[in-house]
Amino acid sequence: MRLPGSIQEIPTPALLLDQTILERNLTRLQDRANSFGVTLRPHIKTHKCIEIANHQLELGARGISVSTLFELEEFVAAGFNDITWTLPLIPDYIERIVELCDKAAIRIVIDSPDMFERLDAIERVGSERFHVWLKVDCGYHRAGVNPQSVLAEQLVRSLSESKNIVFDGILTHAGHSYEARNRADILIFAEQERAVMVEFAERMRNKGYNIPMVSLGSTPTMSVTENLDGVNEIRPGNYAFYDYTQAMLGSCGVSDCALTVLASVVSHQPGASHFVINAGALALSKDPGPVHLGDDMDMGIVYEDYDRKRLQAHVHVKTLSQEHGKVLISDAMALKGYYKVGDKVRILEHHSCLTAANFDYYYVLKGYEVVDRWKILRGRT
Repeated sequence: MRLPGSIQEIPTPALLLDQTILERNLTRLQDRANSFGVTLRPHIKTHKCIEIANHQLELGARGISVSTLFELEEFVAAGFNDITWTLPLIPDYIERIVELCDKAAIRIVIDSPDMFERLDAIERVGSERFHVWLKVDCGYHRAGVNPQSVLAEQLVRSLSESKNIVFDGILTHAGHSYEARNRADILIFAEQERAVMVEFAERMRNKGYNIPMVSLGSTPTMSVTENLDGVNEIRPGNYAFYDYTQAMLGSCGVSDCALTVLASVVSHQPGASHFVINAGALALSKDPGPVHLGDDMDMGIVYEDYDRKRLQAHVHVKTLSQEHGKVLISDAMALKGYYKVGDKVRILEHHSCLTAANFDYYYVLKGYEVVDRWKILRGRT
């Protein structure tokens, strides 16, 4: 397929990836991991892209993390040989995991005795044993064992003593860091995440149990943390692109946001206080961003000047239907004559992970030149 020569030739809605910003983001986080003496195992659920994942490995990442069985199978088929599947395993998928373990080092996550017993009952004679992480709740209260519970210690003991399982260690995700109001809050969440996990690991080790590794996640915490003592591995994902939510929280600046949605104006009635674009919920998702930061939230921000990373103060994507986006103009007179039918607008999304999952390809840009098109591996098994 012939690549469009410039942004103006790209059919809309489309997903634009600024390669210069992407490269800077990937390098910066890898450098942070190196400076702390921890390994980076990036979560590819954000980009779902072979080209980006390969570059992360080239920069020094050790393996990757995935969210779905589809991602796991696709990246194994593409030659990736060290993958952590971060969603807790269920019985339905054990047979397929067994098959994949013959092709790559697959690291799975559990937080229940039932799943431990099912895995421990499988003898891997002449084959690589299952690599298993114990998921720990560090305060997000979504999944994972309570580190203060009897169950947590029972599972550590079982995993440590198993002859059929390689116990990789304890793993967590500080998803509650998205409740932060600023960078200072993120630092508090980051230290809580680290402290909970390191204390649990040390307590178990003092009882004679082997905890090989401690693994943390979350882009906000890993982007700003000042202390990773006692941690071996980090697994952020969103940092590759960042987004407007991350900028509002304080994880990054608008200039660090690598992904934008290109849309066209399809309706703008004379004198109206809004216009309509052809990017709806199936382009931008319906994530409203960090609503705890204010009542007047939106579904995306329109760029006034992308080169200067200046957002349009008077133009906000307010409501989304499936394929329509309603963009409100707070100062119609100041924008008179702008945003005519057929004009293209560039939008900074709130959640780059969900936005990327709505498209099949990235149009990769150097400046305003389209230099490549990369496939997004999205799907379900």
